[in-house]
Amino acid sequence: MRSPLLRTAALLLAAAALTAPAAATAAPRGPGHGRAPGPAGEAECHTRVQGSHATADCFNGNATPDRVQLHVQCARWWDPAMDSAPAVVGPARHVALAQRCWLEIRNAWVTHGHG
Repeated sequence: MRSPLLRTAALLLAAAALTAPAAATAAPRGPGHGRAPGPAGEAECHTRVQGSHATADCFNGNATPDRVQLHVQCARWWDPAMDSAPAVVGPARHVALAQRCWLEIRNAWVTHGHG
């Protein structure tokens, strides 16, 4: 028998999956929000924000390469926005991108281009 905590966590995850938007855009979103699969030819990327660190894990299940780049907008006015170096994700390949701010992160998102 599962514990009530595990059952509650499973229900919350299921509810979040049902209420997530069907299509996502490349617009910035709040910390910790991932990006759903995009149009054909784009890698599927998921962003994570933990404190002052942002990471993006991208997997390209398409036949064409995709060029991805992680962008981070810092919360403090004196903390500059940061962009990772662009990375090409080949077909059936995975890439992890990382970037950080000195303190908190306001937004983190991934942009796509032709590989």
